[in-house]
Amino acid sequence: LQDFCVADNMFVNGFVCKDPKEVTAEDFFLAAKLDMPRDTKMSKVGSIVTLLNVMRIPGLNTLGISLARIDYAPLGENPPHTHPRASEILTVLEGTLYVGFVTSNPDNKLFWKVLNKGDVFVFPQGLIHFQFNPNPYKPAVAIAGLSSQNPGAITIANAVFGSKPPISDDVLAKAFQVEKKTVDWLQAQFWADNHN
Repeated sequence: LQDFCVADNMFVNGFVCKDPKEVTAEDFFLAAKLDMPRDTKMSKVGSIVTLLNVMRIPGLNTLGISLARIDYAPLGENPPHTHPRASEILTVLEGTLYVGFVTSNPDNKLFWKVLNKGDVFVFPQGLIHFQFNPNPYKPAVAIAGLSSQNPGAITIANAVFGSKPPISDDVLAKAFQVEKKTVDWLQAQFWADNHN
């Protein structure tokens, strides 16, 4: 057992540990400027997620934690998504957010709250969840802690309608009980990634 395993540049379901003799304080540091607002104007969904994970801070390797700042434009959202390898705890720093998650089949129960500055909400690992800024005039900001150094993110619309190659429109038309032309239209959209 050891105190830490700073990521080296080789990837095998995680990173190989750097030789402890070569580890420096820089392996545990990032000048991320999390106090600075992010520009949400170019985001189709009105949010920018700034994720600090093992890819950005090698010292996070094997520590089971990462952090994200999420900036929301007025009426911006972090669209429905999952983290396959992490639970999340979200704290609102500024503004108001409507947040929620949906339980697994067969119930698909929605748990939701409206959060104000200082409020906290937890999203269980792997469940579809979202955040939405209901204010048409003011932005919102949140910080999220995640229980993995590499939590992953699967944005539902991007995965379903923006996969490469595309999922057959026959499959999606039947699954969503819509016409193929609706699926074709959805697949033709530019599904933007709000993570940077």
